[in-house]
Amino acid sequence: MKPRDLADLLLLAALWGGSFLFMRHAAPAFGAVPLMWLRVVIASACLLPLLLARRQGGELRARAGVMAVMGLSNSALPFVLIAWATLSITAGLAAILNATTPIFTAVVAALWLRERLTPPRLVGLLLGLAGVVVLAADQADFKPGGSGWALLASLCAALSYGFAANYARRHTVGVPALVSATGSQVAAAAVLTPFALWLWPATLPGAAAWGSALALGVGCTALAYLLYFRLLARVGPARAVTVTYLVPLFATVWGALLLDEVFTLRMALGGAVVLAGTALATGVWPRRKEPTSTPQ
Repeated sequence: MKPRDLADLLLLAALWGGSFLFMRHAAPAFGAVPLMWLRVVIASACLLPLLLARRQGGELRARAGVMAVMGLSNSALPFVLIAWATLSITAGLAAILNATTPIFTAVVAALWLRERLTPPRLVGLLLGLAGVVVLAADQADFKPGGSGWALLASLCAALSYGFAANYARRHTVGVPALVSATGSQVAAAAVLTPFALWLWPATLPGAAAWGSALALGVGCTALAYLLYFRLLARVGPARAVTVTYLVPLFATVWGALLLDEVFTLRMALGGAVVLAGTALATGVWPRRKEPTSTPQ
């Protein structure tokens, strides 16, 4: 990997890791749905001019139906679920749970696309599940005020990403990367608009919360998607997928430095088991030719 590509990879991991920090900071002020609506609207405002400048608007219109599904499954639904989860759990834990996305991607591929689960991949799925159990063992409290539902929401978000990745494999082959990125954000904005207006906070959030929303839209979504698709084109999915392992590290560091979150031994152990299982389930270890990668 060239130095420029390595720099892109680290910046992408830092941005996606930071998204959990910004969600945890701003979600209490805006609410999960309005905040994620702002995220996709801001990202759309950044990406649409680039799309139009490249004269790819016709391609976007031709793929409107596909983009609607992608917008719901790869942005609107998982974004809201993760933002809601960060109201109850730390940014670091949310990021570690989100790292199960490739595991769910492998499961959906096996059930839907009839993709064969090799013994190493099956071991990886079971190992990833064991990691989740370790993480949830002392937090899966579904009583009022417990974080059990937040853990479940994070895993449902990962499942949604897993479905989106397989849907994209079947329906977005040959679609320009910028079209997929822009279309999914525009579609997500359309889906979330009525809910965001209905749930808009009665008290206007402060400047810091607005700053977090802006950072989510511009840096963690628009810029991150451009970096992600550029990495896919330059180094291929086999290397781009390694961002999956760096995001929890950055999210944990940001949370500890800026939100005074505590990183426990249980989180370290569970996170390591989840990432090891993900490496096996995706084929990153042992190396496969076509591992699965998904965005935040």
